[in-house]
Amino acid sequence: MTVLWTSEDAAQATGGRATQPFAVSGISIDTRSIRPGELFVALKDVRDGHDYVAEALRKGAAAALVSRVPEGCEGAPLLIVADVLRGLEDLGRAGRARTRARVIAVTGSVGKTSTKEMLRAVLSVQGAVHAAEASFNNHWGVPITLARMPAEADFAVIEIGMNHPGEIAPLARMARPHAAMITTVAAAHLEAFGRLEGIAEEKAAIFDGLEPEGIAVVPTGLEVSGLLMARAQAHAARAVSFGADEAADYRLRAATIAGDVTIVQADHGGQPLLFKVMTPGRHFAMNALGVVALAEALGIDAAQATMGLLGWAPPAGRGARERIYMDILDEAQSFDLFDDAFNANPASLGAALEVLAGAQPRDGVGRVARGRRVAVLGDMLELGPEERALHAEIARHPAMAAISTVHCAGPLMRDLWSALPPAQRGEWHETAQEMAARAPHLADAGDVILVKGSKSSKVSLVVEALRRLAQPAAAELFKGKE
Repeated sequence: MTVLWTSEDAAQATGGRATQPFAVSGISIDTRSIRPGELFVALKDVRDGHDYVAEALRKGAAAALVSRVPEGCEGAPLLIVADVLRGLEDLGRAGRARTRARVIAVTGSVGKTSTKEMLRAVLSVQGAVHAAEASFNNHWGVPITLARMPAEADFAVIEIGMNHPGEIAPLARMARPHAAMITTVAAAHLEAFGRLEGIAEEKAAIFDGLEPEGIAVVPTGLEVSGLLMARAQAHAARAVSFGADEAADYRLRAATIAGDVTIVQADHGGQPLLFKVMTPGRHFAMNALGVVALAEALGIDAAQATMGLLGWAPPAGRGARERIYMDILDEAQSFDLFDDAFNANPASLGAALEVLAGAQPRDGVGRVARGRRVAVLGDMLELGPEERALHAEIARHPAMAAISTVHCAGPLMRDLWSALPPAQRGEWHETAQEMAARAPHLADAGDVILVKGSKSSKVSLVVEALRRLAQPAAAELFKGKE
């Protein structure tokens, strides 16, 4: 077992008291996924983690971080602190302090997780990389990521998110990045911020935590790019910009979708850059350009960075494309599914619709003669008082002209559904559960189907229902034929 923390180290980091010696190989906050040898952190959220300490220990946890001795755990290996979340934060700070890694922090309204994974792919060619798991980007996710960091890591990629003002700065100061990148700023969490400038100010707080000689990577071409750059220059030793406009240090010239990849043409300092991103989408191309900019600022050759990008693909729920085979004997009886069901705001939905509009359905293989581009959309949440208008506005997005049918789930998506031309309206249901029950009627062979919505809209249920239309053995039989 590789030891991440000993009881002595953890007690010193947190100011806590270990009831007995222990050594842990990892950190977990969830008994459903905890592995033997890990430290269970008894956080209080909707439920009190102290109620699950005994279960964690039964499943092999080496110790638990607690603020009191839970019932039935007398004599168990515990690290007792005054406050569990504060103890986790202290452990995260200690993890950051002892590492030799060059730390990179990423935030943005859209594309944080995809960009984090692009950075993981690029930096893995250069050395050992530690990166945030899934979307561990909030007040407990960031300290967990830091506390899990091996001391011998060469690079660390920390994703930082927010829902309310004042969240990013303390997390950035905890992470103390050597480089920080903002992917973009868009209308998301308007309910908490009220205006785009408020979101930009919060995102720009990631630069507050930069180490001396730190690097800031900033998107251009936004209404708030000036604000972002001013904050970057106030805190960074060097600020680098990327975007499609002439002022960008790294300028995107073209993003051409060719099947399942995007060909990116860009330039930097008069030198051309040409590389592939292994999924369709201009937004992925833009994020990849920002990653190349950051990598070069760290001293990594651009050619090595672009080669590293070939090892990246979008994670589940964030635009990953797959083929669903409905007949074990006839591979033509299949449809393509874009699973983008993890998050949604007007900017990310617009980007996903552009990808769908550029996808090529197959004609003459289904019940409907022509293959269709189909969107199944769930509510976009936390958009504030203009949320209904923002949903309806999507009907006028230019990409909508290429989409055959739009199915909508949720009370807010009713506004989009009503704004569509009658011929384009598919089904509308109050809930994603109701839409999922209709899955056999939503898909036809030859179709390309996008499913997107905020996580809480539960449109992932529609993704799962569409996947259940597959013949289990067919995917392996036709593997490599997509």
